[in-house]
Amino acid sequence: ERRMAGFTELVGTAIANAEGRAQLEESRDELHRLAQEQAALRRVATLVARGVPPGEVFAAVAHEVGTVLDADSTTIVRLDPDAATTVAARVGAYAAEFPIGSRWTPEPPLALAAVLHTGHPARIDDFSPASDPYGDAARRLGLRSGVAAPIVVQGHLWGAIAVGTRHERFPPDTEQRMAGFTELIGTAIANAEGRAQLEDSRDQLHRLAQEQAALRRVATLVARGLPPSEVFAAVAHEVGHVLDADSTTIVRHEPDGAATILTRVGHPPDELAVGRRFNLEPPLPLAVALGTGRPARLDDFSQVCDVYGDRLRRLGIRSGVAAPIVVEGRLWGAIGMGTRREHLPADTEQRLAGFTELVGTAIANAQARVELRSSAEEQAALRRVATLVASGARPEEVFAAVTEEAGRLLRVAFTLLNRYDPDGTVVTVGTWASTGDAVPFPVGTRWDLGGDNVTTRVFQTGRPARIDAYAEATGPAADLARGRGACSLVGAPVNVGGRLWGFMSAVSTQVEPLATDTEARLAGFTELVTTAVANAEGRAQLEDSRDELRRLADEQAALRRVATLVAHGVRPDEIFAAVSDEVARLVG
Repeated sequence: ERRMAGFTELVGTAIANAEGRAQLEESRDELHRLAQEQAALRRVATLVARGVPPGEVFAAVAHEVGTVLDADSTTIVRLDPDAATTVAARVGAYAAEFPIGSRWTPEPPLALAAVLHTGHPARIDDFSPASDPYGDAARRLGLRSGVAAPIVVQGHLWGAIAVGTRHERFPPDTEQRMAGFTELIGTAIANAEGRAQLEDSRDQLHRLAQEQAALRRVATLVARGLPPSEVFAAVAHEVGHVLDADSTTIVRHEPDGAATILTRVGHPPDELAVGRRFNLEPPLPLAVALGTGRPARLDDFSQVCDVYGDRLRRLGIRSGVAAPIVVEGRLWGAIGMGTRREHLPADTEQRLAGFTELVGTAIANAQARVELRSSAEEQAALRRVATLVASGARPEEVFAAVTEEAGRLLRVAFTLLNRYDPDGTVVTVGTWASTGDAVPFPVGTRWDLGGDNVTTRVFQTGRPARIDAYAEATGPAADLARGRGACSLVGAPVNVGGRLWGFMSAVSTQVEPLATDTEARLAGFTELVTTAVANAEGRAQLEDSRDELRRLADEQAALRRVATLVAHGVRPDEIFAAVSDEVARLVG
């Protein structure tokens, strides 16, 4: 035993020396590995500090992690709102099967699924239970172990990084070693998002400045009192430029529900020309805006089935927004814009609002100026006719003047003053035509009552009447009017002494209906006609009364002369002769 002890001491020394050398080697390997890891982290940190795009950082991290951890596969994924993941970087295995940009939803027991569910690192050392496409690919590629770690950006789970190996399993400290890289990825993403937000802020300020400049230019035009048509054109151009639209349209809402194009920018004129009328159907944004009085949008024009929508599809429009134009509290029309891109930005409706307010102001200002001018013109026309009436002008002079003044004021094709006669006919007693040529209804034109037309409606009701589509009217009056090109007609009654004497009518040869206030404006002229007719009838009655008195005086004188002869007892033959002479003189 004693002699063996010397040998055991030597064995112990040998073992201690060997273990010391192994520990030294392990220490050297650990230091080398740590140096490699720190060098890799420094290289990635340098990229992050330089502000390179996240895609480059992802690719660099994937390569560095794969090298440092001796991984056969490295993947960086982004967590999407729908809980699926999108591949942001890929190195090694899976590169062909799951390229950058591909999406899938990891399922347990994959380490990626656990990380995205818990926000903590996870590992898997047996891929046989994995049933999703990623697990199938892992088994096919011979991966036996996998580790994943979360990527957190400003306190929120952004995604994860995963590594896989064909060896038995990753070392226990793999999750910890990945943490340094995930922190750098998070920093790179946060920096990129910060720069993006800064760029967005700058873009927003630039866009706002452009928008305000455009609004100021339009507001200047409105303040200068330019005609609405010029303001419409300016708004359409500014909207197209500021909101980056491929098409801008302003339409007026018509009483029959149709829409008339007033301005068009960005389309061939033969497709959707200014002045054309369309019956717009939902879900077209213009139709919805006109129907509801609220902004509307559509990002799929395949649903539109009307003529207007078909033409937009033919022109490649894929997304559209429309906003209503309101004038003094009522819906006047709408402005619509379209793009050939996928869809317009979410705030487009709100940005359109500033322009629609300016359009509404321009229209209101123009209407106020027109109403003021029209009122002055109307009062002047009524004064001129009233002067004629007061001066005792003959009725035919008043009738000619009143039809001319009304026609010029209302800007119609021609105006008529007609009298109802007891025999059921109607006769024209005054007429005027805008062309200045021979009037289509000369004085003395006569027709019979009957059918459904303005002449008959006024006669039957004693109230104003209108027909906006005279093609649908019937009877002699309608046939006569259509033969002269009448499309729209308004009539107002003339009452004299409490009875219906006739009516005055304004006739348009345009498709558009006459203005809604035509009846009211005609009434001012019919009152003057009433006065003129009443005055003329009064003067005639006065003349008749004077003639009657003169006739009665002559008759009484003749009777007195014959009575004197009778009283003197003259012979009958002399009385007979005297009576014959007196009667002959009295009755002519």
